[in-house]
Amino acid sequence: MFESLSERLGSVFDRLTKAGALSEADVDAALREVRVALLEADVSLPVARDFIKAVKVKATGQAVTKSVTPGQQVVKIVHDELVHVLAGEGTPDALKIDNPPSAILMVGLQGSGKTTTTAKLAKRLKEKNGKKVLLASLDTNRPAAMEQLAILAGQVGVDSLPIVKGETAVQIAKRAKTQATLGGYDVLFLDTAGRLHIDEVLMDEVQAVRDIAQPRETLLVVDGLTGQDAVNVATEFDGKVGISGVVLTRMDGDGRGGAALSMRAVTGKPIRFVGLGEKMDALETFEAERVAGRILGMGDIVALVEKARETFEAEQAERMAKRFAKGLFNMNDMRTQLEQMLKMGGMQGLMGMLPGMGGMAAKAEAAGFNDKMLKHQIALINSMTKKERANPDLLAASRKKRIAAGAGLDVADLNKLLKQHKQMAEMMKKMGKGGMPDMSKMSPEELAAAAKGVKEGMGMGGGFPGLPRGLSLPSGLSGLMKKK
Repeated sequence: MFESLSERLGSVFDRLTKAGALSEADVDAALREVRVALLEADVSLPVARDFIKAVKVKATGQAVTKSVTPGQQVVKIVHDELVHVLAGEGTPDALKIDNPPSAILMVGLQGSGKTTTTAKLAKRLKEKNGKKVLLASLDTNRPAAMEQLAILAGQVGVDSLPIVKGETAVQIAKRAKTQATLGGYDVLFLDTAGRLHIDEVLMDEVQAVRDIAQPRETLLVVDGLTGQDAVNVATEFDGKVGISGVVLTRMDGDGRGGAALSMRAVTGKPIRFVGLGEKMDALETFEAERVAGRILGMGDIVALVEKARETFEAEQAERMAKRFAKGLFNMNDMRTQLEQMLKMGGMQGLMGMLPGMGGMAAKAEAAGFNDKMLKHQIALINSMTKKERANPDLLAASRKKRIAAGAGLDVADLNKLLKQHKQMAEMMKKMGKGGMPDMSKMSPEELAAAAKGVKEGMGMGGGFPGLPRGLSLPSGLSGLMKKK
């Protein structure tokens, strides 16, 4: 998400922060490049123009040009303005589900990902909010659309409305509302039909369903890859149906991300969630400050810690914390760390969330530091015996050949892994002596404050202070990068 925009802005700000004193001409030149970067990222012209105008007013004052760190001041101003453009009102994921059964109407064009997003939101409300959810498909046009939603409902562990052939969308909506009331459901999702383009038939049907369901939320699902047309779709739906928020899908693709920047400014409607893949948990809350931080290469420590909490079992974390405190780190521990990296989004996903590392993700990929390498290393560790994993110093030359052959790799790959393990083991000993800070109980505000010192703390070779106890993963990441 926003990869090309992030790279362009990163190069502009690198020059600014290295320049020392800045003149108004320097700021103007930089902002011209920022405007070009925004336009290339599919941000609409009026939004890009207003953005640059707002930044320029703040960035050419004496507080910046006379500042000790003028370049950093400009970056902060751009960051704050990005947050202002992206931000909506209220808590991002605070859906209005206070009056059961609360109906949530899902609308959008065909192929935007409505059905999958409906199931993702249902899973989120069930697991994070403890809600009893019912899903109902009103798509009578697309073959097997109702069956698809029923299958997804089963996968995420919620109920779906029984399918009755021949009913209209309005009849299904009435039956769903009755079923939700009688069944004691907290939330009712109504997945409406889409079209390849906006037409009167589509709008009439959605309006009729809206009048019957009286939804608490009407969420527009838009494909993030459609660029500026996504903004036009949002404007049309809001004008004719009335939407309360937007969900952007396929934001893990190679789209330029400008639709997200334009959406809030043009429609006035907040982006509530972003879909980042096909898996049922690949849905994130759209939080302006964190997204702005990612765009400007500042990382997203809060998201990193949240991912760690979700994928790392508490007992396992506690057990590993005790081992690390004693300076213990064997091949089993390393395999756990490598598997954890894959679960949390792989090398590219993690580096995108680490401050100052976003720009290095492409270089790391080109140099072979990718998920394939992690899987190869896990395969090598799996080829070892229990004794060898507990004490890799036991490995003789003949065993190294057999282990490498068992994983389908070369002895050189195994030697690199062993060297990396040694570096990480030494790191763990140092961290064990100094104690590992437990940030798993910190609030987002405390984590954000801690994140300011993360870049220095990481140092490409030191520990990383921003993770829950027992998770040394970014230390492993820095250990990988030390090989360069």
